[in-house]
Amino acid sequence: MPESNANGLQTETLDLPGWKHFYSGKVRDLYVPADDVIADEAGQDRVLVVASDRISAFDHVLSSEIPDKGRVLTQLSLWWFEQLGVEHHVLASTVAEGVPAEVEGRAMICKRLEMFPVECIARGYLTGSGLAEYRQSGTVCDIPLPEGLVDGSRLEHAIFTPSAKAEVGEHDENITYDDVVAMVGDDIAARLSELTLKIYTRAEEIARGRGIILADTKVEFGIDVTTGVITLGDEVLTPDSSRFWDASTYEPGKAQPSFDKQFVRDWLTSAESGWDRSSDTPPPALPADVVEKTRVRYVEAYEKLTGRTFV
Repeated sequence: MPESNANGLQTETLDLPGWKHFYSGKVRDLYVPADDVIADEAGQDRVLVVASDRISAFDHVLSSEIPDKGRVLTQLSLWWFEQLGVEHHVLASTVAEGVPAEVEGRAMICKRLEMFPVECIARGYLTGSGLAEYRQSGTVCDIPLPEGLVDGSRLEHAIFTPSAKAEVGEHDENITYDDVVAMVGDDIAARLSELTLKIYTRAEEIARGRGIILADTKVEFGIDVTTGVITLGDEVLTPDSSRFWDASTYEPGKAQPSFDKQFVRDWLTSAESGWDRSSDTPPPALPADVVEKTRVRYVEAYEKLTGRTFV
């Protein structure tokens, strides 16, 4: 049934045998083992991560949903977890392994992590908020960059440009590496940067081989509460957390078409929507054609990257 979480977000809480609702983010709902089915302490260290079809834009969760989005994000994340060669949080992803049949295909049983309060972002190309800062100061997160770069320029080396996590409805804030050190300490900051750039470098190479440019990506890490190991969590390298461009149409100096929420953002900022982004008014519902075009781009990203047919 629909309910509001601590952030005031309207979500649909599912009745999943053996699991109870714990928390809802912008697009994911978390469930923990129900007290009556926890056979030992190990049960306390598991969480069921269910991806919804909700979509967010400009720090708002929209009233419209994108069909199959939850399954696309989950299946693409699972594929990437297999490619990266880093410690990750996934324990199981099938009904045979304990995932409830009601959420098959869009849920994962994962290790419970104590998440770091940092959005770990790697950029290999200059665009978005990084481009805006560069135009003002010649830097991104205080990292100096060469002169003469334009929208879409490829950087000589990928850079670690973290941001501080914000509550639902608030803006994430770009921060410096020194800010991360102040938050988590020297050793952990260095490890987060190293892991983030390792993931980006590996994924960029894979994506490029499939005709897709990975411009930037956001990953999140936490401490495995059982082992104490820094572990990759949340989703990874999806159209919600990454900027994917079609390599065949890539042209520096302009905004690149991307495999993500482009149709949603474009419509919301158009005269047709009638929505004022600077107001406190929630965004309007999306037209059916915008919903369908967005779904198509998500599926296309999945199929191009994995070589699999989405069904």
